[in-house]
Amino acid sequence: MNAPFLWLQHSVPQHALSRLTGRLADLERPRWLKHAVIRAFVRHYGVDLGEAERPFPEAYASFNDFFTRALKPGARPLAEADVISPVDGAVSQGGAIDGERIFQAKGRDFSLSALLGGDEARAASYRGGAFATLYLSPRDYHRVHMPCDGRLTAMRYVPGRLFSVNAATAAGVDRLFARNERLVCHFEGASGPFAMVLVGAMIVAGIETTWAGRVAPPPRRNTLTDYASPPDPVFLARGEEMGRFCLGSTVILLFPPDTIRWDDACVAGARVRLGMPLAHRDR
Repeated sequence: MNAPFLWLQHSVPQHALSRLTGRLADLERPRWLKHAVIRAFVRHYGVDLGEAERPFPEAYASFNDFFTRALKPGARPLAEADVISPVDGAVSQGGAIDGERIFQAKGRDFSLSALLGGDEARAASYRGGAFATLYLSPRDYHRVHMPCDGRLTAMRYVPGRLFSVNAATAAGVDRLFARNERLVCHFEGASGPFAMVLVGAMIVAGIETTWAGRVAPPPRRNTLTDYASPPDPVFLARGEEMGRFCLGSTVILLFPPDTIRWDDACVAGARVRLGMPLAHRDR
């Protein structure tokens, strides 16, 4: 029954549609229309604006301003865990990396090196390690925070397609997360390296980071930025904001082998909220 939806995913001009959506979402006028669209979105998806720093649709300058809204202070307390959920969303998949392969859905997987934009050297660090794929639905809070303390060592933008990243496309599109546009952020933490992969999707107008601003979409070429050396060190504490999606998507976490153990909550289909326990270090 998903065949027409999957056909449409392959047929539409993904980038043109997504960029047009982004321009419309940034419009601040006419105000009455912008307010009406936000109110309709809140009703349709059941968004809880009561936990937002600005709890009224009229308080936002544009739809994107609403979509990337901040939460009230204290709305997401941080658990006493080594690794916390960096987002509100759901676990799409999680567990061990099978050598070089990451599980996507029944009968489908993708390679570490492809996900990381062909970076074989960094991919080697995660072979046999642990991964979690976290899906952000339209109703969710769309800022991304740090799962643990980390010093940024590199950032790679990887151009690609813009398939939707929901359950239907995960089950029906080969190598989905290694084909979509994505931003790979490499960090050094207390137990070694870890990576956060922010995956773009249909009508995701852009990906931002707190240190570089709007990163996607740049010119569509594979681009690596080195942060390992001064003069621009970036250190982010556990729970600190690191980026955001301008319209929703997916975050994939990668850890090396023998460094972390996923908590029982990190299973496919489980709901997660920013700050809840996700994993503990393997001591």
